[in-house]
Amino acid sequence: MATTKAYLEQGKKATFALALEWPGWARRARTPELALEELEHYRTRYEKVLGHEVPTGTIRVVTTVTGTTTTDFGAPDTPGPGDERPFTKADRQRQVDVLERCWRYFDLVVATSSPQLAKGPRGGGRDRDKIADHVREAERAYSSKIGQRIAPRTPWVEQREMILRQLKSGVADHAWPARYALRRMAWHVLDHAWEIEDKSVTA
Repeated sequence: MATTKAYLEQGKKATFALALEWPGWARRARTPELALEELEHYRTRYEKVLGHEVPTGTIRVVTTVTGTTTTDFGAPDTPGPGDERPFTKADRQRQVDVLERCWRYFDLVVATSSPQLAKGPRGGGRDRDKIADHVREAERAYSSKIGQRIAPRTPWVEQREMILRQLKSGVADHAWPARYALRRMAWHVLDHAWEIEDKSVTA
């Protein structure tokens, strides 16, 4: 039976479980066990993003890496095992395609959700358009990690086209290896897409 390879990024207060070959499929919890449960729990939501099934069978942890304060804060921050390996042409294209599907899913969620989102118990939290602004600016910041400088106020469509060209180019890795960059970018956009879905205020 096919399995899904994953790794754990373990901080002092939280752990991420991340699927190695499926960008965006990554979840966080207080303990490694709970993080793996969350990863499995989100399998169906992730398949909805892709429009097809991911490998069936169990999730197999191949290693644990040491996280950082960013891990505890709420974002993955450490490359996984083998992220320095070069891509085959086919696998690079497959993973880039997954990132594009994550982008399209986020755009659809933004377009079809309510502008106002449910707030936390103390009234905190951003509304939909503020989250979209944050995602756009984060993607621009991430571009420097892959050796692609993007000027402020670059239209979002053009910005993403520049990122894609860089990821597809096969140039030498920069601060982020291409495998890690795809996983990290896809996680961020999906995490906020699901946040908007979960907090959308229905009439």
